[in-house]
Amino acid sequence: MARRDPAADLNRRRSLARGTRAIRHRIRRAVRAPGAPGVTASAPSTPFTASTPLTASDPITTLAPEPRPWPRALGLVAVVIAGAWLGLLCVGATRVPVGPMNTTMALRPSLTGGTRINVSPLGSLELRSHTAPVSLDVNVDRLDPERSQALVDHPERISGLQDEVAHDVEHGALDLAVRSCAAVVFGATALGLVVYRRPRRALAAGGLALTLLTASGATAYATWNPESVLEPRFSGLLSSAPSLVGDARSIVTEFDVYQRELARLVTNVTKLYDVTSTLPAYQPDPTTVRVLHVSDIHLNPASWKIIASLVRQYQVDVIVDSGDTMDHGTAAENAFLDPVENLGAPYVWVRGNHDSPATQRYLEHLKNVHVLDDGRAVTVAGLRFAGMGDPQFTPRPLLAGRRRRL
Repeated sequence: MARRDPAADLNRRRSLARGTRAIRHRIRRAVRAPGAPGVTASAPSTPFTASTPLTASDPITTLAPEPRPWPRALGLVAVVIAGAWLGLLCVGATRVPVGPMNTTMALRPSLTGGTRINVSPLGSLELRSHTAPVSLDVNVDRLDPERSQALVDHPERISGLQDEVAHDVEHGALDLAVRSCAAVVFGATALGLVVYRRPRRALAAGGLALTLLTASGATAYATWNPESVLEPRFSGLLSSAPSLVGDARSIVTEFDVYQRELARLVTNVTKLYDVTSTLPAYQPDPTTVRVLHVSDIHLNPASWKIIASLVRQYQVDVIVDSGDTMDHGTAAENAFLDPVENLGAPYVWVRGNHDSPATQRYLEHLKNVHVLDDGRAVTVAGLRFAGMGDPQFTPRPLLAGRRRRL
């Protein structure tokens, strides 16, 4: 067995120690380089060599672990979403003339997508047109009198109204897309610059916002449902629209009939606008009592909102209802009468032939309601009212309307 040379072992140990000290020196210099975060740069008092021994007084520097990328990425996504949302709210809207109407289109952040058309003060209708994180809001601001008058003067333009509306909507959607892209990129970039204070991070936020908007547009295009116009959801006064003008499917199958009705509607609305625009503003005379007379409501769901609007506009002192509020006079219809308490004026009511005694008893327990019967008289708003309910109760047959529809 060969014997190990002690001198050779000592030389190897010294070479290994010198190499270790050299590596430590290089690490120390790299950590203490000027500009390193959290480290103060200082020149060593004595130069380091491979043979320089380390002492206990030498500073020991530890390297801080790199931050995890996930929190930083999630923070960037949050900044992008908030900035894009603010940009859409502030800038992302455009005014678009659609046929005889002036509209405003805007994109809004949404969880389900879809299209909402607001027709103030009549209500709104919702279309399940697409599924994406953005929804399209269309506000019908007003009916333009000049364009409406042009349709009245040239009825032949009604036949091309559908193509004109489609062209206007296409042009408005393109303009809205450009504005929305600019609003999203600007909002995300501006907020990124405020949060990070680094142009590179701000530009990254703007680029990510543009990517998300492009992906949302692609999703909306892929899920586009053109048949959604056949099944709209109405709200407000428009909730009675299907029963008044028919549903969208009947409009499609009988378009010629509705085309002629549309021409009449545009004509009448234009004339009404011309007349009302020249009327003086109503100024109530404090010495007069204003009475609003209504009758034959027959469960019309739009009646209460119209009555309340007239009460506010003309400062009505008392409402007189001469009956036929119901159709069948059943107890199931009584809930229809609940808004009477909040119309803003006393309600004087007398029974009609479609109103049952159960209807009368229900109204007698409502606040702000005065029921007339058997010649009894009441004084409301300085006026004396007396009345007697219709002695005949002849409600509409429950199955008559159903048989006609069948």
